[in-house]
Amino acid sequence: MAQECKNCGTLYKGNFCNNCGQSHNIHKINLSFVWHDLQHGLFHFDNGIIFTSWRLLKKPGITIKEFIKGKRIRYFPPVSMVVVMATLYGLLYHLLHINTFKYASSESVDFNELNEWLGSHYSIFTLLTIPFYSFCSYIFFKKQGYNFSEHIVLNSFLASQRLFFSLLSLPFLYYAKSLNQFYTISYLLVAIDVFLAYRGFDQFFDAIPKWKSFLLTTLCYLTAILILAICLAIIIVTV
Repeated sequence: MAQECKNCGTLYKGNFCNNCGQSHNIHKINLSFVWHDLQHGLFHFDNGIIFTSWRLLKKPGITIKEFIKGKRIRYFPPVSMVVVMATLYGLLYHLLHINTFKYASSESVDFNELNEWLGSHYSIFTLLTIPFYSFCSYIFFKKQGYNFSEHIVLNSFLASQRLFFSLLSLPFLYYAKSLNQFYTISYLLVAIDVFLAYRGFDQFFDAIPKWKSFLLTTLCYLTAILILAICLAIIIVTV
């Protein structure tokens, strides 16, 4: 028996609308619906953030390539994943009163205010960095045949992977009692970021020899960091 889709109005038979794909089983909006939606979207072991994070941890480049080639239903959307994880990081960063610039000093820059801004706008800041990484990876790996938008997807997933390890680092940053400890943790995070980028690029661009992939990854990462640092310095000086 045909039924009308509550989303687009199309008459269809079966469990899903053949026009927009919405299920015929529409739950009433209540607390049970909200809890189910939260579990399904964030924590579902078959297609939520946990599943996607686990796949990125095991096989980052292969997972991202599968997503780009069309296997998408099981994976959390890359940009949405960055927003969720960056928002969580920013919230914990603020609640733990972590100060990235607590050992910095300047008469012209209020580093406490800058630190508060980064904590409050971390998801926006992280999203803004992705085009920089994507531009550099597009330039350095241009011969591999992927367009800029596909590099956006690639670097969004890799940003989520970096955020996962950044979240793990928060307790260590919180308990850092000296400049040396703080810098050691920060340098270790940079090394982990480079390694994660290399591992992801090496699997994603699997036609490139490993030594060349490592060289291009390092150049790509350092170039992106340099451009970001220059842009941030310009903003700090002009604001």
